Amino acid sequence: MADKDAPLRWDRTTQQRLARGEAAALGELYDRFATLVHGLAHRVLGDERAADRITREVFVHVWEHPDTYDPRQGPLRTWVAALTHRLAVQRLRATETAALTRDGTGSPEDFAEQLERTVRRASAAARADYIVHSMPAPLRAALELAYVQRRDYRQTAVDLGVTEDEARRRLRLGLQLLSTAHDAVPPGAPPGPGGAA
Repeated sequence: MADKDAPLRWDRTTQQRLARGEAAALGELYDRFATLVHGLAHRVLGDERAADRITREVFVHVWEHPDTYDPRQGPLRTWVAALTHRLAVQRLRATETAALTRDGTGSPEDFAEQLERTVRRASAAARADYIVHSMPAPLRAALELAYVQRRDYRQTAVDLGVTEDEARRRLRLGLQLLSTAHDAVPPGAPPGPGGAA
């Protein structure tokens, strides 16, 4: 049970250290979550510089408002991912609205519909990335072998040193987790499975 409580304890301690203004706590948080934040932002926005800006905004917000994290609502990772998702979608909406307005063709209803399609696609992609990076390493490794390196389940089993049944189980579980990526993402929800990590 102590191992299970360790991440939550780290989350609470980090929040308290941030609230006291300890810059080292922000550095540790950045080291732990910067790749996640940048990856999610880039997945939503499709732009390296925009993802860099969102990454800065997320960590500035965390530094200035550590009290907005409530450990009872879930892990710090989920809160940071939700914040990233919200800020990236806001930026996407603003840039897409500006682009659609400049284009000048179509009605306001067409603009709104096209914008929402873009946001849904970007949210689903970010959610899939979050799910893959949050799933247990054995599932992630099986999916990578099967879908990135194009191995069948038998080759995946050999590469992982597991039975064929275990390889199939890992692939099935990984795909079940990924299938939730296209579920509706309510506003403000983190891009994780079921709104949680």
